[in-house]
Amino acid sequence: MMAATGAGDSLTENFMAYDRFQELKAFDESKAGVKGLVDDGITKIPQIFRRPMEEIAYGDRISTKLTQTQFIIPVVDLGDIEQKRDNVVARVRQAAEEVGFFQVMNHGIPFKVLEEMLAAARGFHELPREVKEGYYTRELTRKVKFGSNFDLYQSKYANWRDTLFCVMGPEPLDPNELPFVCRDITMAYSDQIHKLGTTLFELLSEALKLKSDHLLRLDCAKGHCLLSHYYPACPEPELTMGTTKHSDPDFLTILLQDHIGGLQVFHQNRWINVPSLPGALVVNIGDLLQLLSNDKFKSVEHKVLANQIGPRVSVACFFTPHLYPTTRMYGPIQELLSEENPPVYQETTVQDFIAYYDSKGLDENSALTHFKL
Repeated sequence: MMAATGAGDSLTENFMAYDRFQELKAFDESKAGVKGLVDDGITKIPQIFRRPMEEIAYGDRISTKLTQTQFIIPVVDLGDIEQKRDNVVARVRQAAEEVGFFQVMNHGIPFKVLEEMLAAARGFHELPREVKEGYYTRELTRKVKFGSNFDLYQSKYANWRDTLFCVMGPEPLDPNELPFVCRDITMAYSDQIHKLGTTLFELLSEALKLKSDHLLRLDCAKGHCLLSHYYPACPEPELTMGTTKHSDPDFLTILLQDHIGGLQVFHQNRWINVPSLPGALVVNIGDLLQLLSNDKFKSVEHKVLANQIGPRVSVACFFTPHLYPTTRMYGPIQELLSEENPPVYQETTVQDFIAYYDSKGLDENSALTHFKL
């Protein structure tokens, strides 16, 4: 920001003095992420992270409704899957159709593995700056990369979040590409979360009244990415966001979150907290599964609040082949269509969907709209 030259300076001149692109570039080229700013001891957030004032005012109007609702995100106990499978499928169906989010308990992944994965994710983000720099890139094709804000140059404001992004499949990742601090547990967690995803796709297929392997035969579980998010404590949390409201550009997301909280889901015109339940995992329907189900399942908006308490750590598993070259076209599943229920979406490849999603960034608009007929 240029220094003021006197009392005659107008607001316009001060605005002109702020060169957003140069500030974004400086932040990007530091390769230190948001944690680098916090480590430098800032007490006010830089301009690039500040939400527009009108959005803050509107957001506050909506958030006042938050405390007026007792709605709880559905919890599905997968321990009942053998004896009460029909009940579990019914619970999954209701959650996928009405909320788009649910939590799963007794999912088969040991609590110790969950704890170790969170600790390793935090361990990476708290490595010395010069170690993390080696992983920092905006190259699309890199399988393991550290960064902050994939849409840094497209978004209205940057989010208070750093991410380690790892493409785990469909081609198996060479463990040596992973940082040593999180290598072994990431490989172990990836294997277990993929098995859980397979189970969930079977339940979701049955929830659509299809054969249990239907979504698996569409390669919905063929590829997955792990995103280890780190949200440092923020000195002015009301002025920015941990993650802007968005829906996910995948088939399904399984989220491991720590105890801090801050994840909210938009449901019935209000924001609902997604509480941290010990041992539970959060599951949400992705845009591509809403497309496949022809709007039967809902991919809903969610966001993460910035917080003076932190860091908050979470590990999201996105089920998507991501940029893996495949010509498979995805459109509404034929068996779900009829004269009364015609297709809502055109067919697309995953690569085209992700390319569109990434090009627009987290602009608070659903990418699905672009693919409607």
